[in-house]
Amino acid sequence: MVAGSGALIQILVGSLLRKYVSYSTSVSLAYVIAFFAGFILTKMFAFDARNSNQTRREMIKFLLVATGSWGITIFFAVVSLKFVNTHFGQFQYSPSFKKEPININELGCQVVGMGFSFVFNYILHKTFTFKSTGFYDRLKAIIR
Repeated sequence: MVAGSGALIQILVGSLLRKYVSYSTSVSLAYVIAFFAGFILTKMFAFDARNSNQTRREMIKFLLVATGSWGITIFFAVVSLKFVNTHFGQFQYSPSFKKEPININELGCQVVGMGFSFVFNYILHKTFTFKSTGFYDRLKAIIR
């Protein structure tokens, strides 16, 4: 449910922004917007860490993981879109209720990028973000 909520936010926001900005920018901004909802939902429901009393620590670790995940999302969305457009051409669907056609290639490739990102996120959040690893304390010591 948590991953599905984040994915839905990314797809909706990315689709709305696509009218105004480039494909990679719309995917990127959608990821950033979904990030905020993702932290809250992941902390509360996915890893049941709502009473951990380490929200600041978890948020910093979540941000580090999310930064890597953002790069993965953009990379795989853009690379797969170039591949699909080059080898298969553009596919669009024009539903009767909408004035503009839906670019199936862009939507599908955004989902591909999100899929790779999901795997990366799940593994790192489970083993790093919502676990006490000592990383946060070492990072604080370096910053001081």
